[in-house]
Amino acid sequence: MRGLVNKGVLITGGSRGIGKATAQRFLEEGSRVFVCGRDPNAVKATVQGLEPLGSIQGQPCDVAQEKSVAHLVENAIHALGGIDILINNAGIAWQEPFLAISLDHWDRTLDTNLRGMFLVAQAVARHMVARGQGGAIINMSSTNGLVGEEQYAHYNASKGGILLLTKTMAVEMGRYGIRVNALCPGYIVTPLADSLHSPDFQAAYVRDHIPLGRVGRPEDVAAAYAFLASDDAAFINGEGLVIDGGQLAM
Repeated sequence: MRGLVNKGVLITGGSRGIGKATAQRFLEEGSRVFVCGRDPNAVKATVQGLEPLGSIQGQPCDVAQEKSVAHLVENAIHALGGIDILINNAGIAWQEPFLAISLDHWDRTLDTNLRGMFLVAQAVARHMVARGQGGAIINMSSTNGLVGEEQYAHYNASKGGILLLTKTMAVEMGRYGIRVNALCPGYIVTPLADSLHSPDFQAAYVRDHIPLGRVGRPEDVAAAYAFLASDDAAFINGEGLVIDGGQLAM
């Protein structure tokens, strides 16, 4: 991709799954990377595992906590010399019927997926505006932000909110040369997906819902993150890019 060499990239939820694959992709593109995740051991292992590819650092962070986010962004700015690209990727999910959702699970889902997305995006956007060099912010939404899926009311609500947050940010941040977009992946095999669904469920889901005949891979989403952050997407702003193998076309 054009325009990614030597860019400073902050990736939340960057210690496993899609975030880890995205860190690897940006390192392969010549970017400098700073990752965060909730598990200190996973962050350490990711940094150590990807260090042979280029410049990568990281730290633990709970994106739902304002002080934790402030510390994260401050350290990322120092380590990278400035944040050019934010990959706002952290998220959680539970599968449970609407009538059974506890207030705790509702709050924790919205706190991480939507509050956390807002806190990190606002802190990084303020830095980008003050720096005066523009930038790119890509938020993680989902096909679940576009259509409903049973037993994911809290997750769906958070992902729908992210799409409208993205569009509003794009309207306000465009004047500063900051592009804001979102990704809307469909069924991607990650540790989170594996914890929710059995192999039999995944095989049936592919058969019934995905015209391309396979689940998505973290690398598929990482490639889309790289595209939207690159100069090849210089006139794309306020969009939600769907990556679902044709699922929503059915």
